[in-house]
Amino acid sequence: MKKETINGSNGYIIPYLSKVNGNEKTVVIFSHGFGSSKESPAAHAVASVLPKYGIGTYIFDFPAHGNSPVDGERFRISNCLDDLAAIEAHIHELMPKAEIAYFSSSFGAYINLIYLATRPHIGNKSFLRCAAVSMPELFKNNATPEQYTLIDRQGYIIMDYGFIRPLKITREFYNDLQTHDLFKLCRPDMAELAMIHGDADEIAPITEVRRFAKQFGVKLTEVNGADHRFTIPGGMEQVITAAVEFFTAN
Repeated sequence: MKKETINGSNGYIIPYLSKVNGNEKTVVIFSHGFGSSKESPAAHAVASVLPKYGIGTYIFDFPAHGNSPVDGERFRISNCLDDLAAIEAHIHELMPKAEIAYFSSSFGAYINLIYLATRPHIGNKSFLRCAAVSMPELFKNNATPEQYTLIDRQGYIIMDYGFIRPLKITREFYNDLQTHDLFKLCRPDMAELAMIHGDADEIAPITEVRRFAKQFGVKLTEVNGADHRFTIPGGMEQVITAAVEFFTAN
């Protein structure tokens, strides 16, 4: 894949990886999970297959993730949305006739759904793997009382749970989460969605995903025994198959 950067709208560069030849009818933008990066194994597993079907791929780093040059002070939901918009605009400028679609995982799916619900967007198809549809509640449940005390006292905490790089979480980001409830923001008509989720997901429990899928009429594929990273034998192959079918369907 080609490694490049573009200038975002907030004064910093956005690193990305791409594989396009310029003739694709469809280009998929990949959004990674919380603490992950454009080097996400799940993203690369799917992205490595899509070119065989004439589909181009772009995978970018959210602020304060991967090779992003900024720290957690710039890790805000609005900046994540702006960066996704910048990548989309860049692709549309280079390939104005190409259909744009999205593949997003966990926190990336949360951002993608906010984007579809609240921002003008070119793409109209999104495939969501292990979507963190209840991200505000997930963060609340997984932060310790000591971390909340620190956020309140000093305005930030540093989280490092085997992340690509330690992640600074500010009080402002925490407040962002409280004002972005997907169950209130999303609409059934905002895009064509498909979801895949493991029923043994230990990070984003499937119960909330089932509720989201039912409320918004989304096709949900449940994978028996799959955890958040789909590490069960054949798990990622099921993700690839479902994503290919979704992106290649007329």
